[in-house]
Amino acid sequence: MASPPLPVRVCRMGEKLQALKQQVCVSIDEAKDKLHGLGDAIWRHPELAFEERQAHDTLVHFFTHEKGWTVEAHYKLETAFRATWGPVGGADGDTVVNVAFLCEYDALPSIGHACGHNLIAESGAAAAVGLKAALESGQAGPVPVKVTVIGTPAEEDEGGKVDLLREGAFDGLDVVLMAHPSQEDATYIPDVAEHDLVIKYHGRASHASAYPWEGVNALDAAVLAYSNMSVLRQQLRPDWRVHGIIKNGGVKPNIIPDYTELEYYLRTPSHQDLPKIKAKAEACFQAAALATGCTVEILYTRNMFYEILRNRTLESLYEENGKSLGMNFITVEDSSGSSDIGNVTQAVPGIQPYFYIGTEALNHTAEYTTASGAAEAQFYTLRTGKALAMTALDVIFSPGVLDKVKQEFKEAKLREEKGQRCKN
Repeated sequence: MASPPLPVRVCRMGEKLQALKQQVCVSIDEAKDKLHGLGDAIWRHPELAFEERQAHDTLVHFFTHEKGWTVEAHYKLETAFRATWGPVGGADGDTVVNVAFLCEYDALPSIGHACGHNLIAESGAAAAVGLKAALESGQAGPVPVKVTVIGTPAEEDEGGKVDLLREGAFDGLDVVLMAHPSQEDATYIPDVAEHDLVIKYHGRASHASAYPWEGVNALDAAVLAYSNMSVLRQQLRPDWRVHGIIKNGGVKPNIIPDYTELEYYLRTPSHQDLPKIKAKAEACFQAAALATGCTVEILYTRNMFYEILRNRTLESLYEENGKSLGMNFITVEDSSGSSDIGNVTQAVPGIQPYFYIGTEALNHTAEYTTASGAAEAQFYTLRTGKALAMTALDVIFSPGVLDKVKQEFKEAKLREEKGQRCKN
């Protein structure tokens, strides 16, 4: 029997895709109490970077008790995990489409889940549950698919995703999807590249009144360094950022400080410009040491955060699905913060859209902590999980979409490499 004409096949594919997306929504709604319990358990026990043991155990327990998942606790990092389902469908030798959802779950010092990472974990779990249910519904057909969930610790500090990248945790994935709470729905907010450092000055203690000439004042070095950086800021490009604090300024006024410490964040829109701003900052810190006679240690964190490599194909799919669920998207042009998801998108096509949770409160405030644990946030969090899973279905089933996603990723990397060669 001859194949149906192309428009008929496309129409049937569209009908099947819509039926699968409807199944996603139904399945997530059916699991809403379990999913709420998951996010709430993480919110009630906030844990700092690389200390997220209870959050890790909560997520591992969740997927272990969801039928069909293979769960690896302590996956490559103590508080990371991986849960996989599939591959299913297709014939031997078929190429498997491996779609990954990411969960974050670390909190901030003192104010808990003021960035809503409990909701990132919940929306990622919801998306995985919804996608698996749709693929198991009998409507999907013989498409070889694997669903992966990776728990990624320490986004707020150190960058657990960068460590996981280094360990090969993202190898073999076709697309990576996650979403972050905010004050609005947006497919993309420009994250910037960042590298953090600690500066330590070592001097010599002495009595500040009796014989100050015997001392080498490490606080003077810290103050000069801070002033140097403030002066430098005037000459930086408008979209470069430096900000820092003095963490240790001495112990007592009548003791010349023999040790002081500063912490700085350096940010640029592109990670390719980080070496330039780092060189300028280091000159400021070295000059302060030279002027005061102190010695200086300049210690960078082991991981730098890269900017997100945009994939507009995935962004458009997510926005289309979000709008069908009632999301109202805005466009954000200004640079925001930094995240280790940028490093992942430099290695695998991916997106990190932002989602409204029912509050105008700003992230990293006590008000946002309250909002991220409120019942009102649940509707928006589960809606986001639905949009993520629906986007995954588009990648899996819409003809040519995955190829388009990968081609866009490849071209973006080539443009980036060409730009770097031109700068050199």
